[in-house]
Amino acid sequence: MEKHIKAPFDRKEVQNLKAGDYVYIDGIVYSARDAAHKRMYDSIMSSEYKEESGTVLYDKGVVPIDLTDNVIYYLGPTPARPGQVIGSAGPTTSSRMDKYTPLILSKGLCGMIGKGKRSPEVIQAIIDNKAVYLAAVGGAGALLSKCIKESEVIAYDDLGTEAIRKMRVENFPAIVVIDSDGHNLYETAVSDYLNKTDN
Repeated sequence: MEKHIKAPFDRKEVQNLKAGDYVYIDGIVYSARDAAHKRMYDSIMSSEYKEESGTVLYDKGVVPIDLTDNVIYYLGPTPARPGQVIGSAGPTTSSRMDKYTPLILSKGLCGMIGKGKRSPEVIQAIIDNKAVYLAAVGGAGALLSKCIKESEVIAYDDLGTEAIRKMRVENFPAIVVIDSDGHNLYETAVSDYLNKTDN
């Protein structure tokens, strides 16, 4: 089913998304890859506010974005050519973020966009926090970049392409891979295929 959703995400809307849905995202999405995740994770773990919400952590300067209800795209774009907002914007393999993701989800992150499978710990954290994991189309970085209308580095600029960017997207296409109930498209697609081949 095709759906349109605004970012930051509304958690009630997210709970209506099901594995296999095609979604088009409008609004604000943040880019962050493993180096940025590690820095946020380490900052939270070493902070006296580590038990607090994502909003408090942001207000206290522990993390550079308010994680609450926001969406992170696992992205390290190529440099933008003259006249472009951003370079090629294809997704990074999501498993690189798995060790940091349960903590970041517990601080309010609502959506993640990447590619590839997630660990059992991440899947459980998605269920516990009623979040969602979406896949962008790997290999379509140039096409996806056209859906990014504004892009600005807002934190960790020393990380270069892995800096955190605030991006405004329009009709950004993605597929729900793991929904808030833990249904996993990678598993159901395989079982559906096997059922068809058995018949």
